[in-house]
Amino acid sequence: MDIEPSLVGSAERFKLDHELELHEFEDKFVIKSLQSPNQGFWISRRDGNINFLDDETCSGSPSRTSTIYGVVGTIRLVVGTYVVVITSCKEVGSFLGYPVYRVMSMRVLACNDALKFSTGQEKKDEAYFMTLLNIVESTPGLYYSYETDITLNLQRRNKLVEGWMSKPLWKQADPRYVWNRHLSEELIECKLDRFIVPIIQGMVLSFQVAELKLKDSHAMVTLVSRRCNRRLGTRMWRRGANLEGDAANFIETEQLLETEGFRSSFLQVRGSIPLLWEQIVDLSYKPHLSVIKHEQTPLVVERHFSDLSQRYGEIIAIDLTEKHGEEGQLSAAYAAEMKNVPNVRYVPFDFHGHCKDSNFDNLEILYDQISEDAEKQRYFLIDREGNVQEEQRGVIRSNCVDSLDRTNVTQCYLAQKALNLQLQRIGVLSPSECISMFDEEYGKYRALWAEQGDEISLEYTGTHALKGDIVRYGKQTIFGMIKDGMSALSRYYLNNFHDGIRQASSFDALDLISGHYTVNRNSLSPIGQNGFDPFSFLPVTSALIIGGLTATTLTVQQVGRNVHQYVSTAICAGITAGVMAILKANGRQFCSRPRLCGLL
Repeated sequence: MDIEPSLVGSAERFKLDHELELHEFEDKFVIKSLQSPNQGFWISRRDGNINFLDDETCSGSPSRTSTIYGVVGTIRLVVGTYVVVITSCKEVGSFLGYPVYRVMSMRVLACNDALKFSTGQEKKDEAYFMTLLNIVESTPGLYYSYETDITLNLQRRNKLVEGWMSKPLWKQADPRYVWNRHLSEELIECKLDRFIVPIIQGMVLSFQVAELKLKDSHAMVTLVSRRCNRRLGTRMWRRGANLEGDAANFIETEQLLETEGFRSSFLQVRGSIPLLWEQIVDLSYKPHLSVIKHEQTPLVVERHFSDLSQRYGEIIAIDLTEKHGEEGQLSAAYAAEMKNVPNVRYVPFDFHGHCKDSNFDNLEILYDQISEDAEKQRYFLIDREGNVQEEQRGVIRSNCVDSLDRTNVTQCYLAQKALNLQLQRIGVLSPSECISMFDEEYGKYRALWAEQGDEISLEYTGTHALKGDIVRYGKQTIFGMIKDGMSALSRYYLNNFHDGIRQASSFDALDLISGHYTVNRNSLSPIGQNGFDPFSFLPVTSALIIGGLTATTLTVQQVGRNVHQYVSTAICAGITAGVMAILKANGRQFCSRPRLCGLL
């Protein structure tokens, strides 16, 4: 086996099989290694039980034989058990020299022969959960490696004890970033280590690589964004933190630099403001934002930052929210709680206030405030011989309301500052040089961050990131303004009418496969928990409003002819206004919402 000398000494690395063979029989599915045909297991199609291969397992002729590229895991629903396998993949790059693959397609194998003996409600519930699993088949942005764990950043990997990389990959991985951790539990119990593939979802990893040529040196920059799986969901339905202190949209972003035999890493994190707060969609463009008063709020904030401090060291918390309106109230509540959090520097910076009229160079004001502490935190650096030259001793945590657009711009700016320091430290650049002096390479670098921001935003909001042209070009462009306008309108539609459907179709599926929601045969049906279907009434109300406005317009044109036209106009306008008032007053009920898990 190959060896990673700088990290594991003489220990052999654990590697998974690249290809597996799937045999489909009438009563079972058989999965075995192509490299080692005697290694494998089979699953009963009747009860979903997993068994090891024996001499009689493969007797007879399967109805179908195919090649698969990994087992994602298994899940038990109301009646049946289902196995998710990778049917195609694509090599998309490397992580510290090891190939990384993207899942291109998956298939769900049903072991539910017992379904024929179930009640009508059980069949209905099973069909609903199967719909969610079918959506899992087309989940985008899933990454994995057969040869190394991609959930740990470079600094954490370097501190692993000798022999750690000889352990199965699932044991090496950080469970908070493993998309299929819950699905793997039964395989883990059966000790099928060589068939357990830790997968990171696109919400967790934005795998982007740029090769740069700086003077006489070649450099490779890789961005790895790992989304924590503890508080998943869409932006309006997953805000703030839960009672355990886990923040929504929490992402660790690692900027990896490889050049001249050196490897360097710079970490940043982002996440929703770690208070208990909500912003329930109600058909308005900007829904009401409210902080939930709860006696455990101080504990929630303390738990969040205590966890960060244990993992990263010193924390600089940058708050990019506005300081007026409802956003200002949220920021003020955050600032008040941060006064009681020890060993964390809280830095409020009104991004929109300082950078209005596209004055994004004013981010230098923010950097001037934190530069001394930020540069003390340093970055991680290993030389050609594998010796540690620098260690990162803290992390900058950034947030806005969504922790997307303003945060993307700010994190790109801070990462660029760190990259200059790294390249100067290695000797690629002189102390007076910076990457922005190399136009073509600088463009590649900024594009890298813009693409990463888009991918993170697509998973959380369903649209591309706003202010992407600022990250990409350093200024707001006409095309960027038009694109931002379209994305803003798309977010409005998704927030109000589609997020619940997305939650039911993709994030409800994520809640299911990540174990946040556990199927219980004796519990109430989730299908009946949301009896009001907004889409049953919304088309009718929309038609009444459009029809009323049209009729009012037509009758107004005839108003001068006789008194009856005045009456007709008044009636049409009254009906239209009444329907609009009802729609506005009951906006929350007309908006789709998640079915499986609560907001906290």
